[in-house]
Amino acid sequence: MKKIMKSELFSWITALTIALIMAFGVRAYIFEPFIVEGASMQPTLNNNEKLLVNKVATYTGSVKSQDIIIIDGDEDINYVKRVIGLPGDKVEMTNDKLLINGEAVEEPYIEEEREKAHAVNMNFTGDFGPIIVPAHKYFVLGDNRLNSMDSRNGLGLIDEDQVIGVSEYVVMPIKEARKTE
Repeated sequence: MKKIMKSELFSWITALTIALIMAFGVRAYIFEPFIVEGASMQPTLNNNEKLLVNKVATYTGSVKSQDIIIIDGDEDINYVKRVIGLPGDKVEMTNDKLLINGEAVEEPYIEEEREKAHAVNMNFTGDFGPIIVPAHKYFVLGDNRLNSMDSRNGLGLIDEDQVIGVSEYVVMPIKEARKTE
């Protein structure tokens, strides 16, 4: 009887150990939760929303233009921003029009806010560039262009190795759950 109990206990300990190792492995290398802090990504993401972040994209080099990424900043501060320019891209903003490599790029995620700014004769995003994004760097902007520290002012260009992952979903609050775009 004691031998059966020891065997059963060993089986449970083994199963729990494997489950814990798998959970930590998934969190460390595949998906990780993050909390949005601040208003720099409004209206797309709001303060205190919880995101599920895909870390695999950083290993496979599949970060794309328009992706929302988590950036590892200084002193345990992470930033949430949108990738605008990839390595080698020429990025510029002229009269509230984003140009990448000379081509106009649509930004539907800020259209409503841009229209509000235009209604009071303002540009939503100030002119900048052209900026050539160097190898292994990204040019990022917050969606709340009037209130965002990003590649234009303070963050500068982001090193590829600063990217923690790509935001996939807002998971909390539950009533606001959605795919991030």
